[in-house]
Amino acid sequence: MTLEQWLIAGILLFTLILFVWGRYRHDIVAAIALGLCVLSGLVSAENAFSGFSHPAVITVAAVLVISDALRRSGVVDMVAQKLMPYTEHPFSHIMVLTAVVTVASAFMNNVGALALMLPVALATCAKHNRSPAMILMPLAFGSILGGMTTAIGTPPNIIIAMMRAEVAGEPFSMFDFSPVGLVIAITGLLFITLIGWRLIPSARLKQSAPEQLFAIDDYLTEVIIGEGSQLAGQTIDAIEGLNDSNIEIVGLAHRHGRTISLSHNRFLQAGDILLLQADPSEIELLLEKNDLELVTSADRKFSELTRDDLVLVEGVIKRGSVLEGRDVPFLRRRSGSSLALVGLARQGHRIRRRIRRQTFEAGDILLLQGGADNVEEQMSELGMIPLAARDLTLGQPKKIAIALAVFTLAISLGVAKILPLAIAFLLAVMIYLLLDILPIRNLYDAIDWPIIILLAAMIPVGNTLQSTGLTEIIASQVLNLTEGLPIYLIVGLVLVVTMFLSDIINNAATAVVMAPLAYGIATGLGVNPDAFFMAVAVGASCAFLTPIGHQSNTLVLGPGGYEFGDYWRMGLPLEIMITCLGVPLILLVWPV
Repeated sequence: MTLEQWLIAGILLFTLILFVWGRYRHDIVAAIALGLCVLSGLVSAENAFSGFSHPAVITVAAVLVISDALRRSGVVDMVAQKLMPYTEHPFSHIMVLTAVVTVASAFMNNVGALALMLPVALATCAKHNRSPAMILMPLAFGSILGGMTTAIGTPPNIIIAMMRAEVAGEPFSMFDFSPVGLVIAITGLLFITLIGWRLIPSARLKQSAPEQLFAIDDYLTEVIIGEGSQLAGQTIDAIEGLNDSNIEIVGLAHRHGRTISLSHNRFLQAGDILLLQADPSEIELLLEKNDLELVTSADRKFSELTRDDLVLVEGVIKRGSVLEGRDVPFLRRRSGSSLALVGLARQGHRIRRRIRRQTFEAGDILLLQGGADNVEEQMSELGMIPLAARDLTLGQPKKIAIALAVFTLAISLGVAKILPLAIAFLLAVMIYLLLDILPIRNLYDAIDWPIIILLAAMIPVGNTLQSTGLTEIIASQVLNLTEGLPIYLIVGLVLVVTMFLSDIINNAATAVVMAPLAYGIATGLGVNPDAFFMAVAVGASCAFLTPIGHQSNTLVLGPGGYEFGDYWRMGLPLEIMITCLGVPLILLVWPV
């Protein structure tokens, strides 16, 4: 191996370690990889930002904007309302909502499709007194499955389509992914609704939400013993109603931000701050019975929460949100002190520090106080998905029809190869702006900038794998190890390795790394590379084992009350089924 090959191999290994570690967001990791390639001379300074002009990056950004336009026009909400009557039976409840998300995610961003249906799912769970855990994981998996079916359903498909254009002169078209992806999506949907949801731990399925909108682990909240309180000088046993509730006192706030244990024989003092783990409704009753005040990031009393136009809203932090890795002071600054954090719920591990010392994570659920007129817009700007009940915004029928017509025209122009998909979608965005279906001020709101930066940075890195010849070396080693094996086993190996990487790192990054390698293996075998490209596309979309493999999985972690190890129970048999079904399908549709 040459020095350049050793350098790119080391950079790639270091990048994968950073991805798996998860300490830094995926776009930051990609930028680090690109920076190292430039510093080492593997990528010239002139080509460092060439990824931003790549058709895959433009197409991903355009698809995200179009998804937002379709949401604003009320297309998916209209479909959801039509199907609401079919949620009476548990089977139809799971089937109908998951099917809507699956179909929607084939033509719009899969996270956006899930976000649209999340409040609908939670509301119907409350209506039928069912555990959200029964519905939300199927919804997340359905959004991932739907993305496999078209060229725009998920970023890996867009990347694979464009990479195929670079080596074969022509990209995969809009529906080239459908023969394989559609069969897998339908089979996966049937598995989820008939068998899969039953594999979710029974403890999650037994949770119910007759009064709450959804069942999550209790919020961490803080209460303070006010001056002159009758509790001063008393022990915690003097707190009225504590023993008759599900409220747990986590501890007493320490001046350094941590908590200290609070024994039953310790005397309380005015100014003591107690950290409670409980449902907000139970805390409200506790405050009414005792001389306690709720501590929020705005330091307002609980009685002020319902004054004038103030409302309480709950939302989940998306991956890539501006809040991820930030703290309460940042939330206060970003919202102009118009939002107050009242409670925080987090799945996976116990919170032992005060709320104001917390660092927000993707999947955290925040209980926020804000003005009724702008709180939803503020949450959107912060990268949060509201979980509170909402009325379906159906939009005007004319705008729904126009939005669908424009979208259909853009797809038709792309499928007919009259225009490249990227250009067709950009024209659709312009029309949405001119028709005021998409407000100009919200044009860039829906773009997932971390994904755009990730793609733009990783594309030059991926090209370096080929330009240095490392792809050919790795491919030849794989061919030596698999010599004599039938072609279906080699295709299956590519699919499984891609699937494994997608479960632990970002799926777009997985596609960028694996596509050149798959092409190198196909070239070494002297066969049509299309089957290997499709194996990467399917594998990159199979992130079902962990809540960190795909943003859809992260979004439902908190609202569904899941734990980290719950996903593989349904995800592992689903991935095995996809492998057994996908390999013969790929070779049948795309013979080598």
